[in-house]
Amino acid sequence: MVIDISEIISTDYKSCAYSPGLDMDKLEYEGLSYPVESGQHIDMTIVNEGHSKVSISGSANISLVIPCSRCLKDLSVPLDFDFDQKIDFEKIHSGVKGDLDEITFIDGNTLDVDRFIRNELILHLPAKVLCREDCAGLCPVCGRDLNEGDCGCDRSSADPRMSAIRDIFKNFKEV
Repeated sequence: MVIDISEIISTDYKSCAYSPGLDMDKLEYEGLSYPVESGQHIDMTIVNEGHSKVSISGSANISLVIPCSRCLKDLSVPLDFDFDQKIDFEKIHSGVKGDLDEITFIDGNTLDVDRFIRNELILHLPAKVLCREDCAGLCPVCGRDLNEGDCGCDRSSADPRMSAIRDIFKNFKEV
């Protein structure tokens, strides 16, 4: 969704509240794709703070489908977060670079809500998602989900980096 904020930018201390919809059906980040579940909710307030400085603040409640970090089962992960971003339109219109290179959600006098929320979602992605705390993960030999039961594979392969230490222990055993 795109919001025209030209009136807010041109009127000092003007404020508008929005509850925009999200047209994004998935979040793509670092080669991975996380589907967005239905029922997302965004509340956003855009305020002109004077001197062409605008703040975008609010909250979002969006659920993504993210695989478990160990067994790869898809999980619905609700992300509830607040956001607060300040933008200086004088710097944008004068062409000053620097911190403004990362502002991809402003195009002229329009705000692309999907791009804005995408940036915020990336900041709030969890580092690790587990289906349960004691998730056993996948067998490194056959790939079976170990939460459903043991597969019987021999998973006791020795680390080749430890071979020198094993040789030392073997030599002492023989003495």
